Amino acid sequence: MHNAIQMMLNRYNPKNNEERQHAIKEIIQEIALAGLSRGGFFKFAAFYGGTSLRIFHGLNRFSEDLDFALIKQDSLFQFNEFFPALKKEFLSYGIELSIEEKNKSVTTAVQSAFLKANTLSLMMSFFPRSEDAKKVIDSQKIKVKFEIDTDNPIGVVTELKYRMVPAPYEVKIFDLPSLFAGKLAAVLCREYQSHVKGRDYYDYLFYIAQGIKLNLTYLKNLLKKSNKIPHDAKLSIDGVKAMLTEKFNTVNFESAKQDVANFIEDKESLNLWKANFFLATLDEIKAN
Repeated sequence: MHNAIQMMLNRYNPKNNEERQHAIKEIIQEIALAGLSRGGFFKFAAFYGGTSLRIFHGLNRFSEDLDFALIKQDSLFQFNEFFPALKKEFLSYGIELSIEEKNKSVTTAVQSAFLKANTLSLMMSFFPRSEDAKKVIDSQKIKVKFEIDTDNPIGVVTELKYRMVPAPYEVKIFDLPSLFAGKLAAVLCREYQSHVKGRDYYDYLFYIAQGIKLNLTYLKNLLKKSNKIPHDAKLSIDGVKAMLTEKFNTVNFESAKQDVANFIEDKESLNLWKANFFLATLDEIKAN
């Protein structure tokens, strides 16, 4: 095993195969970021979402996807131009995987792809002494999803961050007020079908607890893009709180708790998840 991967594995103490797969996915995510960085991807795009919050700001939950957005809108951008750099990076650590673009029946501004590798092979490479790891079904695949928004609205603020493992690299990410704006847009605009995405609410509480101020301009443009507010509308903090009040009073928090429970360790904190609890947080929201 490559020394850098062993260093990254030392952070974890997985107790079962689910936790082992989470550890593998998180390591794959960081190697992917290093590969994209070396391939020049962050000259054009920035990293955002739950995984960026976990890696660079200490969010204590597992996040499956890697989410990016172009700094300048470009409908002709081709994400697959960076796939060779990704494959090269993984091969340098002895990891063989495939990269598959997601074919969509309807053309959108979001391009998607999956990193895929054989779960059993990775388990045996990462955890060779684990008897449980050997029990993984041979046909099972570990998947890490990538998405890039080529039509991200204006108003986002970015910053540069650095990581030392698996090797030193530089990543351009949304700053915290812009990340908070993106999360509020998800809370307000996401349409629920079978269940509520509780991870949105867990992340929302993270921003509240950290006292992060809101990039109101970026949130306004996100809400306009989603047709949540009219294109000529203005947006105030009071307006944001009013929309969140309506949302918190109608959301099914039991469904939200079920969604997020498998992604966090502190499940007891979910006992507080009721409308009144979330409504009590609204006074903490301030613009930057």
